Amino acid sequence: MKRYHLGQGIGTLLFFLIMIGVVWRGIQITTTSVEDKGLDTLNHAIRRAVVQCYAIEGMYPRNIGYIEDNYGIMIDTSRYIVHYEIFASNIMPDITVLTRGGGEKE
Repeated sequence: MKRYHLGQGIGTLLFFLIMIGVVWRGIQITTTSVEDKGLDTLNHAIRRAVVQCYAIEGMYPRNIGYIEDNYGIMIDTSRYIVHYEIFASNIMPDITVLTRGGGEKE
């Protein structure tokens, strides 16, 4: 009789450990998806503001700070790194948005 109860307890414990693993993995996937969406949103917002600046002012902004100050872009510098390199005022700048410690979007 004791073996049956012991086996049942181990089976139940194993089931709960598997369920905890499945839930944990789901949380990781969701977190990654949200982070990717934030990265894409920031990347598109910066590009849209840069093009809007060119359309309104006739030149691309000289730095990312100009976009933040004049076009309402807010960059969470604790989460993202934005590399903004301009060659000339009439050539689209090179914009790279990175997640701190992670992925990249160009």
